[in-house]
Amino acid sequence: MDIEEAIRTRKSIRDFKPDTVPKEILREILEIATRAPSAENSQPWEFTVIARDVLDNIRQANIESLNSGAPSNPDLHAEGWPLGSVYRQRQVEIAKQIFQLMEIPREDKEKRTRWMERGFRYFNAPAAIIISVDRLAHYPRPLFDIGAVTQNICLVALKYGLGTCIANQGVTYPEVLRKFAGIPASKRMMISIAIGYPNYDFPANKVVSTREPVENITTWCGSQ
Repeated sequence: MDIEEAIRTRKSIRDFKPDTVPKEILREILEIATRAPSAENSQPWEFTVIARDVLDNIRQANIESLNSGAPSNPDLHAEGWPLGSVYRQRQVEIAKQIFQLMEIPREDKEKRTRWMERGFRYFNAPAAIIISVDRLAHYPRPLFDIGAVTQNICLVALKYGLGTCIANQGVTYPEVLRKFAGIPASKRMMISIAIGYPNYDFPANKVVSTREPVENITTWCGSQ
């Protein structure tokens, strides 16, 4: 698969087969991904790869925290898009497509709750990658660098027949990860990536997201 095909075909995978991803493959993916650009070659990313019983414990604790109404205190606070904005509109459009494929009616709160829990369970993936930065890195400076290495991980994963889903739900309860994965308080957890072999029979994995035409988002200055 060449780089253009990888970019065009990568998509968020929201359910996975239970098959274990070999540690050697995950290591190779991370080694390649770290060729991502970073400001002044600072390479601020650090990875925690979780799987098996550790991942199961984190899943369970995340869901318990969510359903108990425990306050979340993520290291990276993400604000929602303003109502009426084009960004919110795109978010709603993809949600509608997912809910239609999953046959989740708007009024079915139980099914919507179960769907929301999937992100906190890392979409049932056999492994998850938590990307952190040292708190010495002045926030938000490393955000670009983390985005670059995250994209690389997701693209390289395709080479091995793996799918991914980038989600902030996986780092919403950092105290859970600190407890079970030993991530120290000196590290700021930025994002999680669920990774594994895609379950293509799962309806939501058939989602095809749209992209805004380039002419709508580009201003040409002095070009031929």
